[in-house]
Amino acid sequence: MAPRANWKGFLRLSLVTCPVALYPATSESEKISFNQLNRATGHRIKYLKVDADTGDEVQNEDIVKGYEFEKDQYIEVSKEELEEIALESTRTIEIDEFVDKSDIDPRYLIRPYYIRPDGKVGHDAFAVIRETIREMDKVAIGRVVLTNREHIIALEPMDKGLVGTLLRYPYEVRSEQEYFDEIQDVKVTKDMLDLAKHIVNQKAGRFDPEKFEDHYESALIDLINQKRAGKPITPKSKPAAGNVVDLMEALRRSVGKEAAPAKAAKPAKKPQKAATGQKEMLMPIEGKKAAKEATAKRPAKPQRKSA
Repeated sequence: MAPRANWKGFLRLSLVTCPVALYPATSESEKISFNQLNRATGHRIKYLKVDADTGDEVQNEDIVKGYEFEKDQYIEVSKEELEEIALESTRTIEIDEFVDKSDIDPRYLIRPYYIRPDGKVGHDAFAVIRETIREMDKVAIGRVVLTNREHIIALEPMDKGLVGTLLRYPYEVRSEQEYFDEIQDVKVTKDMLDLAKHIVNQKAGRFDPEKFEDHYESALIDLINQKRAGKPITPKSKPAAGNVVDLMEALRRSVGKEAAPAKAAKPAKKPQKAATGQKEMLMPIEGKKAAKEATAKRPAKPQRKSA
């Protein structure tokens, strides 16, 4: 089942308009997550919204927004007042300009969304906007309101749809000078550069996200399975921090290391077998990501033919 749309409205290029919906292009739900527990009882921790002065619990319907203009002095703003100042971008993504993708500083990128036509109408207009952006080899820049704030959004074609990436405003990006000013000016010799380039060439490849494994997630799953099986947890030894004294020698040794043939990858660990009499609930977990992939690969059950 496709996720629920985060936003529905209209995409507009001048007088060309079509209804669209935005869907999150990424997800964190497949990662291992933890609950907070009371160490003494093992019960989950529950958070309540309470009055900071009286300590009394406050119901959601009695909570309003407030801006602190002085210490402990607030200006209340109602939901109705916020709706009155609603911008046009609350319901419409208006394309303001087209820019080269190389013009967008990667520090301004926040998160991507998939954009597709909403409903059965507007597919022709959507296709015109999408193919115009594709043919011009540009990125369309517009505005959209999400979570009660207006965002800049960059639109690019992807297959039959669009990918919209939220962008930060300039005041949200810190100046690099605060961090880079104290970096020493170092002259790198040609010999060092040649050795470093040789290492890069040996490691050259093509970006394929399927090659990357979340080692921390795998370690979490292994830890949980060991604890469920009642096995002792042995802390792993931390790698010793190496102090590079001779940079040129380190580069030479790196070249030799990368030139050595890579060892064959270790076969994946087989799931641990449950002990005799162990309940099914103690079977090793695979993690939400693995379960999701298994569900996606599972063939659909054949439907019975009606008599």
